Amino acid sequence: MSQHAPAGEIRVIGASDVRRLLPMQDCIEVIDRVMRAVSRGGALLPLRTVMPLPGGVNMFGVMPGYLDEPAALGAKIVAVYPQNAAQGLSSHNGVIVLLDTVTGRLSAVIDAAEVTAIRTAAATAVATRALARADASTLAMLGAGEQAVSHLEAISLVRPLRRVRVWARSADKARQFAEREGARLRLNVEGVASAREAVAGADIVCTVTASREPILRGDWLAPGMHVNLVGASVPSSREADDEVVRRGRYYVDFRASALAQAGELLHALKAGVVDESHILGEIGNVLSAEVPGRGSDLDITLYKSLGIAAQDLASAQFILERARAESVGTSVPF
Repeated sequence: MSQHAPAGEIRVIGASDVRRLLPMQDCIEVIDRVMRAVSRGGALLPLRTVMPLPGGVNMFGVMPGYLDEPAALGAKIVAVYPQNAAQGLSSHNGVIVLLDTVTGRLSAVIDAAEVTAIRTAAATAVATRALARADASTLAMLGAGEQAVSHLEAISLVRPLRRVRVWARSADKARQFAEREGARLRLNVEGVASAREAVAGADIVCTVTASREPILRGDWLAPGMHVNLVGASVPSSREADDEVVRRGRYYVDFRASALAQAGELLHALKAGVVDESHILGEIGNVLSAEVPGRGSDLDITLYKSLGIAAQDLASAQFILERARAESVGTSVPF
């Protein structure tokens, strides 16, 4: 389908249309393709700029990038307000701006909160499909917010989940999540009292919290587990201790950003627990069979997700092409 924007048109696509145009299963395949492209050098991805806002909790970020396939150019501009969840609001608010790759003209403005929620979970599903045991069926979810919602859906699409245990700092929130999402997805979901209880006996562990200090301990891990570290995205935050990093066969979405911004890895490096060779590869390398993934059913595999602009751009381009084909969104003269 043509990548060119109709002359003088910007398409504005809001959250409800994003959800309809980017189903989770489709997004998983979009992310699978783009991560292969990233690891073969098909993207320009400067490190994102993150500006802490007064008060020390909220952040403003800009994530620019360029892809050769699908051809995409633009940036995600997003404000991260973790405490929004208490008001029933998304923690990530902003837009993805797409520009025509031939002319440089502005072509689309797309809601970033919904894209972020969907593509982050899809990226975790891609890594889980590549690294978790084929028979993995028990999931531990640490966190019960918006990313937990999308991650549960995404992982259920790549592994036959039979049991899910969810923990959150608020026991009520974990219980409500279990009841609501278990019914929605027709899964056996149980809220538990501690992170350790959630992890015990799990095949897959996902951390999707805003915690600045470890909530996952390495001595809780058992042979055969796959761990997705998702929530911490700045050097000063980490969801797992050094022992988790040390014990896991460690994979990342993008090596350059992991070495600059993955808090768990940076802490372990500074402590001398691991060195940079501990990164076995990017997930795109594993998908393309350039780097081995899980070697046996006893391996502990670990995927560190920071999220990269390539995921946003590929998802946004997919949405834009569907929106044009289906005449969805608002066409604004410009």
